[in-house]
Amino acid sequence: MKKRILTLALTLAMAAALFIGGGQSVWAADGSAGDAELTVGIASDLDSSLDPHVSSSLAGTREVLFNIYEGLTKPDTQGDLVPAVAESYTVNETADEYTFTLREGVRFHNGQQVTVGDVVYSLTRAAGLETGEPLMATLAGVASVEATDDRTVVVTLSAPDAEFLAYTTAAIIPEGSDPADGIVGTGPFKYVSRSPQENIVMERFDDYWGEKAKCAKVTFKVVEDGQTMVMSLRSGAIDLAAHLEASQVAELADLTVLEGSMNLVQALYLNNAQPPFDDIRVRQALCYAIDKHMVIDLAADGHGAALGSSMYPAFGKYFDEELTDWYEPDVEKAIELLAEAGYTAANPLEFTINVVEAYTPHVNAAQAVVELLRQTGVVEAEIVQMENAAWYSDVYQGRDFQATLHGMDASTLTASALLARFVSDNAKNFIGFDSADYDAAYAAALATTDDAEQVGHFLDCQHILTEQAANVYLQDLADFVVMQPNVSGYQFYPLYVMDLAGVYKTA
Repeated sequence: MKKRILTLALTLAMAAALFIGGGQSVWAADGSAGDAELTVGIASDLDSSLDPHVSSSLAGTREVLFNIYEGLTKPDTQGDLVPAVAESYTVNETADEYTFTLREGVRFHNGQQVTVGDVVYSLTRAAGLETGEPLMATLAGVASVEATDDRTVVVTLSAPDAEFLAYTTAAIIPEGSDPADGIVGTGPFKYVSRSPQENIVMERFDDYWGEKAKCAKVTFKVVEDGQTMVMSLRSGAIDLAAHLEASQVAELADLTVLEGSMNLVQALYLNNAQPPFDDIRVRQALCYAIDKHMVIDLAADGHGAALGSSMYPAFGKYFDEELTDWYEPDVEKAIELLAEAGYTAANPLEFTINVVEAYTPHVNAAQAVVELLRQTGVVEAEIVQMENAAWYSDVYQGRDFQATLHGMDASTLTASALLARFVSDNAKNFIGFDSADYDAAYAAALATTDDAEQVGHFLDCQHILTEQAANVYLQDLADFVVMQPNVSGYQFYPLYVMDLAGVYKTA
């Protein structure tokens, strides 16, 4: 993933980099800086449930919980899985048995030491071994979780899965506990309080097994209005905010700005199960009519990486750049396909695009898409803005939509985290994509333990999504993080997380 430090004037980039690079020594020399409090602006409230084992469509919830909960393993900034609650692990040759040795001295935020009983309980709960209903779909393949001694846990799978290690980031919680009764993890920060629609507060956990968090307290402040977020940064009421757009950054030239990738697949997601998008000609027509590079220019001032399927560049070997321009912009071709499907200037294609109003980058992209489609003279699309909770219940869960412009991220460091949702019978397949070839390629990817073969099958999946025009793929958004000049230490991850343990303030 490409990361670079920016200011409004590009000529100041090197100076900004020097400032950020030098801040660490200032903190290290001044122990009192560890008592600093940080206020972080977030654009929307979290899920009503903060249960780490319950799947959430709200990436912001996962961003916050990343600081509070840990699994046997966790991702680092390079996209590698590193030991966390587990000290080490081994995998058998058939990739259906994973053995973990627990790290000694790991404590929960309630002061209790982590035991094998806690690990067995956590994984059993998340995998639904006692209820038959997995809380985490990624753990549905777990057949058993057993403790063989006071430091060793063996996880046996019902079938080989070379990707399973990435799912062991599932949170470890105290045996017998329910997050509804108390948020208790093992991460560098512990949960303090929450005021719905206002904030969530966490404090440094001083008994953390690893490197201690550099700030004593973090308050996530909910600021849904984009201009209010800018004003709060200007005034100093907010120390740090992520996921800002280029136009907001232009108003914050005197602050420190970092640019990375948001690590999500922004697309015009189409309901393949209902007219008009049950017709591949209509879906392909939209792909030809929408110039994704122009969308990036219009909606994000040229910042962002164009995509051609449901994968983004940070996934390296799984990303096929050739798919990016599979559909070269061709308005005439789009008009021809629409005519074949029965749509003309006299009988235009009309549909609605649902967008979460708080996600300004998606709203901006939707507006650009509507204008590009209007230029065909055959398509009229209307944007319907809605609250995030309504989008989740009506669009994502209820499948009551024609098209929606949104971004899908990966919850784990696996290709399947992005591609599983298009398997015909997958519960997350909200667009109703149904392809026997896709199902077969995806099943083949999971069935092999050979890395090269698995990569090949996952690439086949992406080609099918592109060829079938499952969606109109746009971009992996640029991720702008803005900080006050005395704030440093923020790092990007190849996942949609916000790690605040390394962030600190200087005098």
